[in-house]
Amino acid sequence: MNFSDERNFSSYFIIIAVLVITGLVLWNTSLFMQRLKDDERTKVEIWVQSQKALDSEQSDDYLELSIVINTTNKSIPIIITDSKGDFIRDSLGKPDPSYFKNLSKNEITDEEKLKSYLKTLKSENDPIELDLKDTVQYIYYGNSDILNKLKYYPMTIAIIIFLLIGVIYFFFTTSKASEQNKLWAGMAKETAHQIGTPLSSLVGWNEILKTENVNPEYIVEIEKDIERLKIITERFSKIGSIPNLEDVDIVEETRNAYTYLQSRSSKLINFSLNLPDNPIHVSLNSQLYSWTIENLVKNAIDAMRGKGDLEIDLVDDAKRVFIRIKDTGKGIPKSKFTKIFEPGYTSKSRGWGLGLSLSKRIIEEYHLGKIKVLRSDIGKGTTFQITLRKSGVDS
Repeated sequence: MNFSDERNFSSYFIIIAVLVITGLVLWNTSLFMQRLKDDERTKVEIWVQSQKALDSEQSDDYLELSIVINTTNKSIPIIITDSKGDFIRDSLGKPDPSYFKNLSKNEITDEEKLKSYLKTLKSENDPIELDLKDTVQYIYYGNSDILNKLKYYPMTIAIIIFLLIGVIYFFFTTSKASEQNKLWAGMAKETAHQIGTPLSSLVGWNEILKTENVNPEYIVEIEKDIERLKIITERFSKIGSIPNLEDVDIVEETRNAYTYLQSRSSKLINFSLNLPDNPIHVSLNSQLYSWTIENLVKNAIDAMRGKGDLEIDLVDDAKRVFIRIKDTGKGIPKSKFTKIFEPGYTSKSRGWGLGLSLSKRIIEEYHLGKIKVLRSDIGKGTTFQITLRKSGVDS
């Protein structure tokens, strides 16, 4: 399991935990609300029975109990209709207020609002039939204020849980990123330090060889390798801290990086370079930029398995410059366009999966540019693009 897989596993675990916790909360809340709804229906059914008792001849004690029950309901809205589901009206033809319970005066006096409210009650609960001696009436009732307010409780709890998990996830990811940044800096500085010690010794031994009867061509090649090691040491030293950016000609820097890589790559790689004739100035750290180009070219050579066409193009517009590296390798699936830049991700059996993530860090964090897969076709090749802002151009 690489770094990317571990981070994805943690992300999936957090997402699943959120869904499980939210599901349990919503499920328990749903059960609670259904039980409360059942209790309210039972109360209305008892109230209906008290209405039936008041309409019949019963003992005084029974009637008194019915009156008490009838007056205890102060929260559940009720509308009593005739057998056809219409309002029971008074002598003036208006809806009789005595057949409404726990409704506001505004709703009772406005018949249009009353009709709308009755429609709402019909949608909330099934009616209860009140069978009197000479007629049948229907009791339509709604949810109490408490039940209506509780409808928003699951949503509120879910939002709170999501916000809490979001805060935890944000803290987790930012702490991971901070740890990775510290690891980057620490490893880079330690590498530069470790290389520096034998490098100093090599410089000394090379000076001794110059005094001996040694073929000068050997000395020249040793000095090239020493110079290369110095460049690598400086790269690691800079990646471990904030590098200095200078106003340089990116056309010339790209040409230098291309020349170095071409001379040290397989003859089976057909290199081509397309650069503008005029200089283009960019705020750049030359050593880190050449490292990025080197990483992308080596990645392209690996994708082509050491044989194919590799093209480096540099174009610009009024504000930006675009460096494109195109190969004829195996290609990258579209689903991996972002993933390949994550630390630790690699499709090779050997490798740390740090080259592209290093390039992304150099371009986006240090140079405030962009690096991405511009295009890739399976079996045909891939084009990477680096975007940098020209010097003296406002954002």
